[in-house]
Amino acid sequence: MERLLITGAGGSLGRVCRDRLTHLARVIRVSDLSDLGPAAPHEEVVACDLSDKSGVEALVAGCDGIVHLGGQSVEAPWDVVRDANIEGVVNLYEAARKASVAPRIAFASSNHAIGFYNQSQRLDANAPTRPDSLYGVSKVFGEALASMYHDKFGIETALIRIGSCFPEPRTHRMLSTWLSHDDFVRLLERIFTVRRLGCPVIYGASDNSSSWWDNREVAYIGWRPEDNAEVFRERLDAEIAPPGPRDAEALYQGGRFCSDGIHED
Repeated sequence: MERLLITGAGGSLGRVCRDRLTHLARVIRVSDLSDLGPAAPHEEVVACDLSDKSGVEALVAGCDGIVHLGGQSVEAPWDVVRDANIEGVVNLYEAARKASVAPRIAFASSNHAIGFYNQSQRLDANAPTRPDSLYGVSKVFGEALASMYHDKFGIETALIRIGSCFPEPRTHRMLSTWLSHDDFVRLLERIFTVRRLGCPVIYGASDNSSSWWDNREVAYIGWRPEDNAEVFRERLDAEIAPPGPRDAEALYQGGRFCSDGIHED
């Protein structure tokens, strides 16, 4: 690619992408509301509020690919979720539609789009959404919007239902949902190099022994996660008590998001 845009580049995953995706494009354009510091020689730093339609159009212009990590990343009052994850994603896709060359997009969806499934259920890409929060609803909206822009305008998007992307799993639930940074980078490499992408749902999790998710529908992209959260089970067992059998963390794939109330202003 000539130019890859990373939105939300100031967040934890954004920083990983900023550091480790430099080989995918000649220029990396990074954006966030927070201070991103000085641009490296291969970078363009652009501050942008995703709710600013004209600003997003300028941000997307000239980009061959987008890793869309920007927006609200956890549950919040509706106006916060709406502005960042509804208005913001509409602005992004409208900007992509108007671009001279439609960019390929990696959209950071979330496991909270299917959070109300029981942990005993194994899901593939055809499982209907069951969001566990307003945040989860916003991710379902983003997936639906991306699907429409693919069918109507041919914009390809990988809908990555990210589990728990940290250096190591932090809870027992994450033994099933963990996505290592290495596996996340490997996934993005395949998304931007595979000849045909389409608009697939991809469960963003490593090769965990206790995984709830099945990615056979997207085997064609060639992603082979290599890490397994099971190597951390003994340490987690020693450091923290597992959740009780009636705890949302032990019942639902979305964990505590399922028992959390609505966040009011």
